[in-house]
Amino acid sequence: MSDQPGDVPLTYAAAGVDIDAQDRALAEVKRLARTTFTRGVLSEIGGFGGLFTLEPENPAGTVLVASADGVGTKLKVAQTAGVHDTVGADLVNHCVNDILVQGARPLFFLDYLATGRLDQGVAIEVVAGLARACVANGCALLGGETAEMPGFYAPGEYDLAGFIVGAVRRDRVLRREAVRAGDALVALPADGLHTNGYSLARKVLFDVLGLAVDSEVPELGTTVAAVLLRVHRSYLEAVAPLVDAGLVRSAAHVTGGGIPDNLPRALPDGLGAEIELGSWDEPALFRLIRRAGQVPENEMRRTFNLGVGMVLVVADEHLGVVLERLVPHGPGWLIGRVVDGPGVRFIGARHD
Repeated sequence: MSDQPGDVPLTYAAAGVDIDAQDRALAEVKRLARTTFTRGVLSEIGGFGGLFTLEPENPAGTVLVASADGVGTKLKVAQTAGVHDTVGADLVNHCVNDILVQGARPLFFLDYLATGRLDQGVAIEVVAGLARACVANGCALLGGETAEMPGFYAPGEYDLAGFIVGAVRRDRVLRREAVRAGDALVALPADGLHTNGYSLARKVLFDVLGLAVDSEVPELGTTVAAVLLRVHRSYLEAVAPLVDAGLVRSAAHVTGGGIPDNLPRALPDGLGAEIELGSWDEPALFRLIRRAGQVPENEMRRTFNLGVGMVLVVADEHLGVVLERLVPHGPGWLIGRVVDGPGVRFIGARHD
């Protein structure tokens, strides 16, 4: 295995994913979606989950929280490795986290599996992963759709998407307006890449380094497939009790866009965050990708979670008890503070 970086620094856009273009498109999507809103809508497009109530006049009524997502090009790794029983769990856990940061518990889940020609064994493996994660999260796999589209997908390829609905009392919805300057930011560790950044990761590992899915990488202590297919972690067990106890003001699920794009979604206008780089040890996989692909630091931060899967915004007086309760689940750590002025600023030196 060559460990020499390529001649040209790699970016997420060069690997085929342009986050800035997505952000520009989202602005028009928000405008169009807003024209459809009815009295039950309680949120804008762009949150981690969409909020809808059947009782618009009831301040303590039940709010439904919904989210949809996919697994992305992590599916390419699964298909190449012939491992299909983890991506369903990835999908469920990702969606559970997206509604958890609104304060919701999952109720039910729907899936969409599309392929050129249905392989019964593969489909069963995928659904087994979905079912396993639904059971773990107390969520019913209520139904779904399987579509065969010959000529649209190449042999052996499939795509997977999921849709979740959860619930929370309206007066217990986590809202970014509750956040104050000086609040503590508590991080929870990620289990690998989760479900984001795979286009760039595959470009570096497979194209630049010439690795295969079964290649052993001493620096990672395992094979490429094993490290890339680690299941996207669900934070429900760790975070839901903290939410129920009123110890969390707001929260961000660190997915596409990394900390710089996701943490501001949990903060009110006019407030930002300072993130202390020396507060955690970045996992070896991210160090390898950065070095081998000569990936600029701002690209690393906007493409990957860098070992941080969720950030909780906590009042300073609750910091000690939150960290204590997280010990069995990670544990969590103080990663920074909410500050005046928008945006995310990284301070200190990164641990290598």
